[in-house]
Amino acid sequence: MFSINIYLRLALIAACLVGGVALTIAFGFWYAFPFFLIGIVLLVGYLLLGTVQSAAMLLQETKFIEATKRLNLTLSPRLLYATNRAYFFILKGTIAVALNNTDEGEMWLKKAQQVKLPTDNEKAMIELQLANIAAQKGKWQQAQLHFRNTKGLKITDANIREQHKQFEKALNQRGQIKAAGQQGGSMAIRPGGKRRRPKMR
Repeated sequence: MFSINIYLRLALIAACLVGGVALTIAFGFWYAFPFFLIGIVLLVGYLLLGTVQSAAMLLQETKFIEATKRLNLTLSPRLLYATNRAYFFILKGTIAVALNNTDEGEMWLKKAQQVKLPTDNEKAMIELQLANIAAQKGKWQQAQLHFRNTKGLKITDANIREQHKQFEKALNQRGQIKAAGQQGGSMAIRPGGKRRRPKMR
């Protein structure tokens, strides 16, 4: 997808609007109209789309600090188009988790859940990230709940499908270890069992 560098966009917005005002004063509004039109289109695009796309590209390169700074150039998440608002929160949460700020990451991901998400891929990605956070905190029941929320979703993204498979494997292994521990404990302690009498010499 074509994207204008955010700094170039902001410079063009300022140049078009200032140039439009100057032309209006010097020659009249209709001479300045094309400048106003271009400036307004660029401004509306900036308000509705924010800096999500360029931040996502930085995140793919694991440039977490740069991606955070780019997201912070978004004027207000509340002004963003719904899909971009959801991705804004997802990116903020993903970056926070990557930097080991799990509480902050969980907060941003739950914000993303409250926005109408475009596809099941995004819903599954959020649930899996929340499940991982819960697992890191040792809240396995909560992790299983988030994982169950992905069961009815149609996941088409190969990376998310692989993450789903790996987390399911981790849950199954933990269940087997837990079951083995309980079985071992029951075998080790037998209430009411007969004691062997020591041999008489």
